[in-house]
Amino acid sequence: MTGASMADLARRAADAGAGIGAFNVIQLEHAEGIVTGAEQAGRPVVLQVSENTVAYHGALAPIANACLTIARQASTEVVVHLDHALRLDLVREAIDLGIPSVMYDASAMPHEENIAATQSVVSAAHAAAVWVEAELGEVGGKDGVHAPGVRTRPGEAAAYVSATGVDALAVAVGSSHAMLTRDAELDDDLIAQIAAAVPVPLVLHGSSGVPDEGLRRAVAHGMRKINVATQLNKVMAAAVREALADPALVDPRKYLGPGRAAVSAEVARLLTLLAPSPY
Repeated sequence: MTGASMADLARRAADAGAGIGAFNVIQLEHAEGIVTGAEQAGRPVVLQVSENTVAYHGALAPIANACLTIARQASTEVVVHLDHALRLDLVREAIDLGIPSVMYDASAMPHEENIAATQSVVSAAHAAAVWVEAELGEVGGKDGVHAPGVRTRPGEAAAYVSATGVDALAVAVGSSHAMLTRDAELDDDLIAQIAAAVPVPLVLHGSSGVPDEGLRRAVAHGMRKINVATQLNKVMAAAVREALADPALVDPRKYLGPGRAAVSAEVARLLTLLAPSPY
């Protein structure tokens, strides 16, 4: 389905008090499974391609173009998003490919360098009508770079958004990337304080480690975009392991197919959790 934009999804989600489900793509089966799950749930969805996934494939264009094609052919609204880009050249390439939403992550830089680098990305992206997400507060767990104990301060978040002009802000409120257990405890009061101080949608990274009720509360307190990666990998891996229990099975379609179906079911479940009613 064409015409979907992050700005429109964020506005509608805010009006409905809902969360936008944003799921990371590693391979084609992820993208297909995510979109099928969204179609089953009757909700919009975000397909995210991270810099790590680009490194895995050796290039952005093949996986990005596949996601853009799947988005165009979907029966629900799908936005393709570049996730956690550290390299300016990768952001430029994404914009040139027609990806309508990017996250530039300068959170590991000194604060003033973060602001200057993010300002330059915002200027180039907005000239191409591309939505920009950034990060302040260093969400824990990504490649050992970010400090899990750091929290985003509401006043600093508001000043950062004003200085950079970003369209959405990922904040550190207690989650951590790549968690295999779902027992992270978010600071709901801090979420509410940041949401009240910041005029742009808030993004929760590391959502796979947050239990269902924690995700519900995060959305209720002001989180709008909910990023999920590891949780989908867990359900896909479990389904693939089960299929490969048959030692005679060698056709990848026979084990990746069940993995893709497991992704679809989990995406449909999570999208309905984040947005009980369509928006």
